[in-house]
Amino acid sequence: MSAHGPMPRSAWIFPALAVLLFVVASALGLTFAPSAGGLAFAAVLLAIIFGTVFAAVHHAEMIAERIGEPYGTLLLTLAVTSIEVALIATIMLGDKPVPTLARDTVFAVVMIVCNGLVGICIFIGGLRYREQDVQVSGANVYLSVLFVMATITLIMPNHTLTTPGPVYSAAQLGFVSVVTLLLYGVFLYTQTIRHRDYFISGKAGAGDDGAPLSNGMLALSIGLLLVSLLAVVLLAKKFSLVVDVVTAMIGAPPAFAGVLVALLILLPESVAAVGAARKNDLQKSINLALGSSVATIGLTVPAVAVAAYALDKQLVLGLDAQETVLLVLTFIISMLTFGTGRTNILFGLVHMVVFAVFVFLVFVP
Repeated sequence: MSAHGPMPRSAWIFPALAVLLFVVASALGLTFAPSAGGLAFAAVLLAIIFGTVFAAVHHAEMIAERIGEPYGTLLLTLAVTSIEVALIATIMLGDKPVPTLARDTVFAVVMIVCNGLVGICIFIGGLRYREQDVQVSGANVYLSVLFVMATITLIMPNHTLTTPGPVYSAAQLGFVSVVTLLLYGVFLYTQTIRHRDYFISGKAGAGDDGAPLSNGMLALSIGLLLVSLLAVVLLAKKFSLVVDVVTAMIGAPPAFAGVLVALLILLPESVAAVGAARKNDLQKSINLALGSSVATIGLTVPAVAVAAYALDKQLVLGLDAQETVLLVLTFIISMLTFGTGRTNILFGLVHMVVFAVFVFLVFVP
């Protein structure tokens, strides 16, 4: 969205409706049940949450236009990730604990972003422009951090000896959380200060010929962004009830809840990434896509680990063998895709096929 036009009404109406819905639902004790009234409440809840998430992303984009790249995409990524952390922690640590939700959601985010979103952006850009360029140095930074984070959080728990099964001991989980945060912190320093030019294409800012965002509108967007994020966090508990009941009603596998949360969180960011690819700014698409994966692991795993430790809840992180194969395959094709700095429709199709395999295996494992 552009920061130069008037603010759309939905950008402030949905955050206001979300806060109002939380107040009314809390005061009246409204909840979700598989009945006509419950389904109506669920429909209203989902519509307001989706609208509020899009409003949050809109305000993040308005602020991003003012602060420039790569800070803009970083702000958008952090805004989306904060919503994700709230939803995961609320559902996983709710009345019916779901110890695998963090793992399923993080894995789903990586697969959706690195295969589905990346594939669609590259494919659309290839159809429209034949080939598109990305910064190899920036892609390598993203991939190196992502590969290490994904390996130590999603694969290594299956191969440690202190505790059996796909879980870390408390000491191991604490160490991995600290290392993950350290990696993410140095990555942010690299992205925004040390090697900022790695993440900016020659097209960055092209076509931005409108007036800059005024200080008043900037302050309003910052305030509404904070309200939108808070509103989603407040409604996360109600959303978790809908996820639980819907998953049980359709007989979906446990991993479906993680995919559903990931899709909700990534939808507005995906719209922004696809829009950038259509404007021949694939670098921004890749910044959004790979940045989401890195932020998801770098922030979500430590946050959920702290919550699980404080509440004495078990946190299952290790993937099964099938999911591990898909993750390693994603690593390999990502290196091949971004290794030359030029992409075409075949690279996009390959990523989309891997994503289709992931979705199919969720329901037919």
